[in-house]
Amino acid sequence: MNLPPTPEFIENYTFSEIQLGQSARLLRTLTAEDIAAFAAVSGDTNPAHLNPSYANETIFHGVIAHGMWSGALISALLGTQFPGPGTIYRDQALHFVRPVRIGDTLNITVTVTVRNPENNTLELDCLVINQRGEKVLTGIAKVIAPTTKVRLPRVAIPQIQLFDPQARFNELLGLGKGIAPVRCAVVHPCDEGSLSGAMDSARYGIIHPILIGPEHRIRSVAEKFGIDLTGAEIIPVEHSHAAAELAAKMAASGQVGMMMKGSLHTDEVLHAILAQPTLRTGRRMSHVFRFDVPLYSKPLLITDAALNIQPSLQEKVDIIQNAINFARIMGVEKPKVAILSAVETVNSQIPSTLDAAALCKMADRGQITGGVLDGPLAFDNAISVEAAEIKHIESPVAGEADILAVPDLESGNMLAKQLEYLAGASGAGLVLGARIPIALTSRADGPMNRVASALLAQLVAHDNERKRTKTA
Repeated sequence: MNLPPTPEFIENYTFSEIQLGQSARLLRTLTAEDIAAFAAVSGDTNPAHLNPSYANETIFHGVIAHGMWSGALISALLGTQFPGPGTIYRDQALHFVRPVRIGDTLNITVTVTVRNPENNTLELDCLVINQRGEKVLTGIAKVIAPTTKVRLPRVAIPQIQLFDPQARFNELLGLGKGIAPVRCAVVHPCDEGSLSGAMDSARYGIIHPILIGPEHRIRSVAEKFGIDLTGAEIIPVEHSHAAAELAAKMAASGQVGMMMKGSLHTDEVLHAILAQPTLRTGRRMSHVFRFDVPLYSKPLLITDAALNIQPSLQEKVDIIQNAINFARIMGVEKPKVAILSAVETVNSQIPSTLDAAALCKMADRGQITGGVLDGPLAFDNAISVEAAEIKHIESPVAGEADILAVPDLESGNMLAKQLEYLAGASGAGLVLGARIPIALTSRADGPMNRVASALLAQLVAHDNERKRTKTA
């Protein structure tokens, strides 16, 4: 699978590169601004799209998007991504199944069903579904695919936004659809971020929050910032150390299936867990970030950027195995692991390259299982097919990495923050390697990040329960 074009360039797929069954997609969440912009461009000012009072009296009982807004997203996908520039639209059949409302997240997919080499034409099945998995639009597109490779600078004009953080967030939430909330020990939630994050997660049906900490402080924060504590249990303890110890004891006795860090040091939480022998698995605990990156075609995991400062070779084995197991829970059947260094060749003066080579051999011998490892790889050729090709790197991982295993905490932490603050990535994180997952958030994390971290922990907790039930 090729990466999407960079922001500076737009690149197509030629007919010879396209195979039957090949598909592409984009995500988009409808906003009121989208409706207004589409009305301005098209001249379609039908009050069903623009006047809430009128729209409430129609059969749809509310404002809906123009039907062709959804159709335009198919055109955007065909014209900018797949096949891309040079594509000639010949025909488009559309069947509108249900309306699209403000806040709906659409998943637009086109899949090649007919490939005619006589005239370089393609037929593509078009499917648009919303965040509930309901069909919004179906159809068939017929196009003439380009035969000449095109890679041109993007024109600096307004364009359809192909990366939508809200859409990616809604898609992530969809992974938890139908899964029961997990009883979660929220450790010392005594500031606005941690308390609101816990209660937001509860409202999304991810957790049943058990708030452990000084009750007067928790209630004071809730009152000050208008946080509704409905549905939460509060277990009063005097300070953060006691909160961590009680949470770990509850986890050890099976009273909770996951933990969420509040306003205390991470070390306090980890120390409390390590003090409970039944929570240990024999594997090193490690942290995993999950990022949706605008310029990358799939979710990207980074490990370890928060717990292990300078991990040894054996500790890196556990760190990578934790990440592989987590990626599989997230639906990646055979995660591709890029073991990062500054260069992609083994160099005796750069210890991380030696570790990378050893880890790959250990995977060959079954000491790390469930994934495909390669390294050392520099960051560019780990995530860019083009960079790997320029450097003549033949690898099943280069340009396709699902997991980036960093040399140490410093490099990992800087990489994670750069993706978030410079590349616009949206992230979440959790701690793995214990009997229960721990949603680990930063004071700088926003509400979406905190809920996403809770969702990741919920998925792991349910997988843990499934395995326990299976072996019982």
